[in-house]
Amino acid sequence: MKRRELLASMAFGTIFPALCLSQQPYPANPVKGLVGFPPGTAADVAGRAVTEAMSRRLGQPFVVDNRAGAGSNIAAKALVTAPADGYTLLVSTIANTINAAFPGSTSVDPLKEFAPVTLIGNVPNVLVVHPSVAASVADLVRLAKEKPGSLAYASSGVGTSPHLSGELFAMMTGTKVTHVPYRGSTPAVTDLLGSQVQFMFGPASTVLPHVRAGKLNALAVTSAKRTSIAPDLPTMEETGLKGFESSVWVGLVLPFNTPAEVTGKLRAAAHAAIDSPDVQRTFRAQGIEPMKTSQEEFTQYMRSEAARWGKLIQTAGIKPE
Repeated sequence: MKRRELLASMAFGTIFPALCLSQQPYPANPVKGLVGFPPGTAADVAGRAVTEAMSRRLGQPFVVDNRAGAGSNIAAKALVTAPADGYTLLVSTIANTINAAFPGSTSVDPLKEFAPVTLIGNVPNVLVVHPSVAASVADLVRLAKEKPGSLAYASSGVGTSPHLSGELFAMMTGTKVTHVPYRGSTPAVTDLLGSQVQFMFGPASTVLPHVRAGKLNALAVTSAKRTSIAPDLPTMEETGLKGFESSVWVGLVLPFNTPAEVTGKLRAAAHAAIDSPDVQRTFRAQGIEPMKTSQEEFTQYMRSEAARWGKLIQTAGIKPE
């Protein structure tokens, strides 16, 4: 290339860097992965495992950015204000759908403001009780009916999956129980261990270590099928509560209007990552059931979750914090 042409080319790249970047194959830069919860949570563990494997496949770093707070809404707002270019994604969970289901909510609406990539995993809640309380779901229901309002259950916060699992339990069993919200699963489990509350629906990865240590009794899982991490535990439906299902699902989403080519490339990389031995090993250890979906399947799943939990929120009269 002649000197004059070289200088012109360099000047063009300096003046119009975005245009030059757009001509490079995606991804040409590192990708930021927003997580709306602290490190060590199910969403964080699943998101880190999958995006790390994706980075090896795509040849660019995926940098995890934990923006905890407001039930993942802080991270969701950071996503929807980012450019729709594929360089910012969110590890989305059921929390984003629940937030938007509250009447008059100002939270990000995932059905209008997200471009779904794929579901990556599902973490069932486990119904656990202090050993002094009950040995079965039937025992817990009987006790709740004998002493209305005397049993308290912990959750990781108002509007979270563990909270709504408790509301669903009360509604389906016709019992009155007291909800005690905490700022996260760890303090909730601490008070359950100390018998300040009597039961809770907690993520499998959080509560099962205490079950194995003999400090809590596990009564059932909330997933539609038994979980591989605790195959001996019955589902809530198997205990007689037909249709009871509540899990913490995790997926990857981009800002609305992200080009389909970019979304498709990330989906293919995510699906390959989920199948990799490293991710499978991490998921098994944490009780995360792998999931892979198309964009349409993920969209429909979020739509059905929004309708289901929105109805429960309205019926139970739950108000956001």
